[in-house]
Amino acid sequence: MTGHVNGTSATAPVIPRVGDEEEGVGQLVADLKEKGTNFVLLKKTPQILELQTILKDRTTNHSDFVFNADRLMRLVIEEGLNHLPFTEHTVTTPTGFRYEGIQFNRGNCGVSLCRSGEAMEVSLRQCCRCIRIGKILIGDEQKVLYARLLPDIHSRRVLLLYPTIGSGTTVCKAIEVLKEARVPDENIYLVSLFISPTGLKNITRKYPYITVVASDITSLYPNHFSTSYFGAV
Repeated sequence: MTGHVNGTSATAPVIPRVGDEEEGVGQLVADLKEKGTNFVLLKKTPQILELQTILKDRTTNHSDFVFNADRLMRLVIEEGLNHLPFTEHTVTTPTGFRYEGIQFNRGNCGVSLCRSGEAMEVSLRQCCRCIRIGKILIGDEQKVLYARLLPDIHSRRVLLLYPTIGSGTTVCKAIEVLKEARVPDENIYLVSLFISPTGLKNITRKYPYITVVASDITSLYPNHFSTSYFGAV
């Protein structure tokens, strides 16, 4: 079975029926909640569905792909930020009134999983202007080719950026790199646009205490994301 769109194969892909996949996804999410995994799926609004449709459409041109990918990445990242810890904070308004609000705790950072994860850096900085971002590059046979992490990353909450997840093997390797840097599981927030059911199972089975935020769980994930976004083969 071919588990992505825009891919090529010697045999015709077997496309699962939407109803079957939605039923399986619903059970998967229920199982994760029962196990205590913090998984967050964006609400299926018309806006979200249209953005996902455009990104999965093989006729979408480069300019439209980038524009709509940036929109969806911004929404997913903003949802991820909603799950970071905060404290109550009181300010005084220009008219002299006191307003009891909140302030996010300091000590957050991003780590992009190269190359496609770098596409999410702009959206993260649009939400958190001065946030520091590290990088991890994983090559063939899951070999870590490059890792640039903050010296104090073990004391920070990490937003791990990777837009499309298939088997989850690369993400698991990246999380392993973070854990070697002494980042606790509960301080890792995996932020993605599309994640396959298999990838979600593999990641959460190995790391059940991380937080996962995505816009869609689907076997029809756009594996062409990096090529379509950066415009290079």
